[in-house]
Amino acid sequence: MHADLIIVGAGMVGSALALALQDSGLDILLLDQGPLEVAPWNPAAPFEPRVSALSVASQRILERLGAWNGIRARRAAPYGEMLVWDGSGTGQIHFSAASVHAEVLGHIVENRVVQDALLERLAGSGIGLLPAIRLDGLRRSGDGWLVGLGDGRQLRAPLLVAADGANSTIRRLAGCATREWDYLHHAIVTSVRCAEPHRRTAWQRFTDDGPLAFLPLERDGDRHWCSIVWSTTPQQAGRLTALDDAAFARALGAAFEWRLGEVLEVDPRHCIPLRQRHARRYVEPGLALIGDAAHVIHPLAGQGVNLGFLDAATLAEVLLHARSRGERLADLRVLSRFERRRMPHNLAMMAAMEGFERLFQADPLPLRWLRNSGLKWMDSLPEGKALFVRQALGLSGDLPGLARA
Repeated sequence: MHADLIIVGAGMVGSALALALQDSGLDILLLDQGPLEVAPWNPAAPFEPRVSALSVASQRILERLGAWNGIRARRAAPYGEMLVWDGSGTGQIHFSAASVHAEVLGHIVENRVVQDALLERLAGSGIGLLPAIRLDGLRRSGDGWLVGLGDGRQLRAPLLVAADGANSTIRRLAGCATREWDYLHHAIVTSVRCAEPHRRTAWQRFTDDGPLAFLPLERDGDRHWCSIVWSTTPQQAGRLTALDDAAFARALGAAFEWRLGEVLEVDPRHCIPLRQRHARRYVEPGLALIGDAAHVIHPLAGQGVNLGFLDAATLAEVLLHARSRGERLADLRVLSRFERRRMPHNLAMMAAMEGFERLFQADPLPLRWLRNSGLKWMDSLPEGKALFVRQALGLSGDLPGLARA
């Protein structure tokens, strides 16, 4: 089977790339190990444990791909405020969408909701979908790639895009080098119901063991639910995961300083090891890495999927422009334009998250004083906070057309 482009990984980022290229005239195959089926929507269903903090830039991309209405028809929780404070001191900083005349800072959305909305759009797109596949091999074949599947089929294409996540099979089979390190932290993720409503605010406390985030969720107008991302040491994560729900709720409420009152309900908990990874190159002849296949960052600010959507939109823009000029899309000179636009932005975001994580894990008293003083000082600077808010909205830097106003 032959195609012009094979995208491996039909998660949020791979699906977005396929939709961005649906009118290009390219013969596209989208592969995934999952079933690629849209689950029947039940508005009373429990929240999925994995959520994303979609920026305004990501919202624009999803709107232009026709998926945003499907997300809103299910559920999405807008937030217009963010409060961050140091649990070891008195410093805190407050951000508001109103400071830059925006309606929201973003939306907290379950990953499954985003995925199903994208799959709905793919169903009528004319893009070839190959679900439930297992990759059995990858090798160069002339000017392109030969992809072997577990059922014996072989796929050929001059251009291959890896959108298959942090543990990318394509990245491994293609021999792409990465820089990576373990944070020596695990993240506990779940959903909880609190005694007080979240007030459409994203809350984050930096504890001695790691950051704890309460991200707003909504179900049938109920604003007492929050998605929890609690980053802590592996030993502490193991202890917390082993607690019964009542004991975990008490520990969580205390760690959060009871900002939203008692934790009344706790959904099943999941524990995820945290590791940072960055590909040394995003491209080589006939191959591009996007999303988590190219870069994985700390979930500190929920920016991972936003970087992935910008990757997808930028790569689509580069490919469409090259096609309009009659260039060969698999040429390294074409694909390098994507890398030049995205790698500096992604590295800057990774460096910022790494710096925050290290600063708030620092124990020496001078550094504690410095970060508390810094938070207080920054909170008193409207211009500085407005700059941070624009970064959080995803509206700064070299934006692809799909993300622009």
